[in-house]
Amino acid sequence: MLESTGANKIASVEAGVGAPLTTIGLMSGTSLDGVDAALITTDGVRVLHHGPALTIPYEAPLRARLRTILDRAASLAPNDAELLNAEDALTDVHTQAVQAVRAQAGNIRVDVLGLHGQTILHAPGRTWQIGNASRLSAATDLPVVHDFRTADVQAGGEGAPLAPLYHAALLHEHTVPVAVLNIGGVANLTLITRAGDVLACDTGPGNALLDDWMFRHTGQPCDFDGACAASGTVDTASLSALMAHDFFRKPPPKSLDRLTFHQALEQISSLSVEDGAATLTAFTAAAIASTPLPEQPLHWFICGGGRRNPTLMRMLAEKLSGTVQPVEALGWNGDALEAECFGFLAVRSLRGLPLSLPATTGVPFPTPGGRLTCGGINPADRKL
Repeated sequence: MLESTGANKIASVEAGVGAPLTTIGLMSGTSLDGVDAALITTDGVRVLHHGPALTIPYEAPLRARLRTILDRAASLAPNDAELLNAEDALTDVHTQAVQAVRAQAGNIRVDVLGLHGQTILHAPGRTWQIGNASRLSAATDLPVVHDFRTADVQAGGEGAPLAPLYHAALLHEHTVPVAVLNIGGVANLTLITRAGDVLACDTGPGNALLDDWMFRHTGQPCDFDGACAASGTVDTASLSALMAHDFFRKPPPKSLDRLTFHQALEQISSLSVEDGAATLTAFTAAAIASTPLPEQPLHWFICGGGRRNPTLMRMLAEKLSGTVQPVEALGWNGDALEAECFGFLAVRSLRGLPLSLPATTGVPFPTPGGRLTCGGINPADRKL
């Protein structure tokens, strides 16, 4: 069970906080659908302004190249030519996203970029995101904070999830206990307890298995509106077998790779397309509901692509105590939240503030992270 300790609290005022900076955060998630970019102004503790946000989808050939790299990542060398070429193409889409946000922002001066990159491998003791920070910095004439997860892993943490401190910053006045549930390629939750502790973990599969199932059987990238799952029947025997995975016996905080549960597609291969979709959707919901928590949230707020799946949202409402709503109920932009998060973490990185806590990643102590790349820019000129 996730545990509450004093090491997991975020003080209302943190030492070392400086003047607010305007940042564009960039996120390319495990769904491999495109680059999210969002502008915020923050001092690394408070969020003072939410600016424009957008998504630039990957064209099908690049998405296919990235998926091939993801499938082969465990055996790839960092200097693999195919990998480096794809990384440059990926970075160029990030550049397009930055310039598009800057165009929408008008006269607002951007101070720094927060580049998460594309995760191609996440395993115990190793996390690997691609994205050329130097190339992005040179193309945009902006400093770039990147490599957010390595310091946590090197200190003994899981390296994920990293969104909890951003969720906590946005929820600082909300009634507790409250949870933010992100359902992207994988699913993870943030719980703010009555005592103000920030707890988190990956819960299991998000959309990745269902997306792969739909693409394999229909050629569609996802189960649009949950329609396929809604027309099927959950195979309870298959669901029980899927929930027997070792991941669910591991105590949180814990994290996983997009491919951790990939064998599930073979385990349900005898099911119809509709029943398979229903069973995989139920798997995501059951995994979330089975996560051991010290307190049951009064409210669950859902972000990520999963909030757009009515079938999944219905299953969650049936399984979870408390209300279940998309984050838009809070006035948040659910499509921009992860990108905003890495802009927020970029400023925390510059200020030397922790990006992770013992009860968010299992790291032994609150841990800063991230690296600054300037691509020929003098950071002193940017007054960071």
